[in-house]
Amino acid sequence: MVTSSLATDPRDPYAAAGAGNDNHIAVPAGLRNVAVARTALGGVRGDEGFYHYRQYSAVELASKRSLEDTWHLLIEGHLPAREQAEGFARAVAADRVVPPEVLERLPAIASACPDTLSALRTSLSLTGAVLGLGPTHGAPPAQLLADARRVAAVTPTLVAALHRLRTGTEPIRPDAGLGHAADYLRMLTGKPSSPESVNAVERYLVSTIDHGFNASTFTARVIASTGTDIGSAILGALGALTGPLHGGAPALALSMLDDIGAADATAWVEAQVAGGRRIMGFGHAVYRTEDPRARLLRETALELGGERVERAVEIEEQILQALARLKPHRQIATNVEYWAAIVLDSCGLPRSLFTPTFACSRVIGWTAHILEQVSESTLIRPSAAYVGPPPPAPLP
Repeated sequence: MVTSSLATDPRDPYAAAGAGNDNHIAVPAGLRNVAVARTALGGVRGDEGFYHYRQYSAVELASKRSLEDTWHLLIEGHLPAREQAEGFARAVAADRVVPPEVLERLPAIASACPDTLSALRTSLSLTGAVLGLGPTHGAPPAQLLADARRVAAVTPTLVAALHRLRTGTEPIRPDAGLGHAADYLRMLTGKPSSPESVNAVERYLVSTIDHGFNASTFTARVIASTGTDIGSAILGALGALTGPLHGGAPALALSMLDDIGAADATAWVEAQVAGGRRIMGFGHAVYRTEDPRARLLRETALELGGERVERAVEIEEQILQALARLKPHRQIATNVEYWAAIVLDSCGLPRSLFTPTFACSRVIGWTAHILEQVSESTLIRPSAAYVGPPPPAPLP
């Protein structure tokens, strides 16, 4: 390891970070296990198979509290009392309405973009401009809270409208009398969904609001640290979510089930492992035991029932047994993507909506992180370890 001969003041954070000495810093791949900020919003305990939102188990919240209650917890800092919950739900319902200037342009956006997710990015960018979202730096806290709630609330309305336009049907206006999850399904399908489907989708949404400093959340905080508007930070996070290694994984997990079909999954897994390919829906960067979200959504899928669910249980067991034999030195368990795909599919959502629906959930977590980052007024400006030829070199 190369070190600098220059003396540095240990009290100088810039010097401690490596200013003027760009090649001595250890850089773990993917910043694995590097703490980049302090947060009171929640955390993940990978060895225990546990994650939480503030001080509460996220799985317990998904099982016992509404999406709106959990949303309130994250951005307001506490679970709401009854009157607070009712007031917050009314505010969210009002914020679900798409501005008319955006609504009239959605048909053109839907037809011009290759998929719903890219159309969502475009329409959210337009929404931010129409709403006049200003810089977060120096903005009053009440304005920041209102902007955060507005952006998060309108996202599922945009997703539903864009999906309907792309499938040849007209958008449906929000219904303030319905909860967030129930109204999302109604705006997608044009009719009320069963209580079982609403409950399943709400569990999914609550369980995926936040999950540590994942790629999209970190992106949102980096952008927010510059003091820009909330919409810009959300757009950056949404871009990160589109990757198949992040938000795109549930659709790939369902495609895997299609590939396996009615056959035993063992031979399929052996071929994937021999080819060095990933098994979508299995293994996790943080968890060393079963993903608690997978456990929750497996239970949810079993409650929904059906042939697809029964087959998913069989394939899961076959894959886990094959992986245990092929990779005996690694603990590989089912992750959230596998059972998320089954739950969403069982509730009638097409695969093209899996990642956009994930965005409808995660945008709540993003906005909470943005608010926390803005409150710190600290620009995120890390160092890099230079690994090229030693400078200075003479110009040719």
